[in-house]
Amino acid sequence: MQNVLLPRQGKAAMHTEHDSEAMVWSDAFVLGFGPMDDVHHEFVDIVGAMQQARDEELAGLLDAFAIHAQAHFDAENTWMVETDFPARECHIDEHAAVMRSVHQVRERLERGDYAVVRRLASELASWFPGHADYLDSALAHWMCKRRLGGKPVILRRDIKPAVLRDGTNLAVPSV
Repeated sequence: MQNVLLPRQGKAAMHTEHDSEAMVWSDAFVLGFGPMDDVHHEFVDIVGAMQQARDEELAGLLDAFAIHAQAHFDAENTWMVETDFPARECHIDEHAAVMRSVHQVRERLERGDYAVVRRLASELASWFPGHADYLDSALAHWMCKRRLGGKPVILRRDIKPAVLRDGTNLAVPSV
């Protein structure tokens, strides 16, 4: 049996095969570099669809994910190489590991193994937040600094107000 697990970043899973909810886009995924945020939104949408798909939909969604992931990773890899991004080797290696997993899963799906596609979707949902928080956020900062001269400014709609240990709410008062 071939290993089809993705590299882990040490973050808690967002979805497991036993959960009823699929991965959904959140402002928490916004990194501040528009082209990357757009492709990440599509990534989350496809993974979420894979998590909720019926068996007969899985092959088409896996193909759609493979096409998306290849273009997604090619774009990020190109940005890293063309701008001499310092941490590119590790990042590029993670992308290659994901694509190897996708190809292995596709082979097993051709033999009728639908469960492995569901497991891939679950692993992608677990892997992505850490990958985005650590590797992609560094690349987003790098790209914004190169293109715009500074780090990205990120405004999140669903941010939670900070609360001190004594219970004091630090929310900004409404105007």
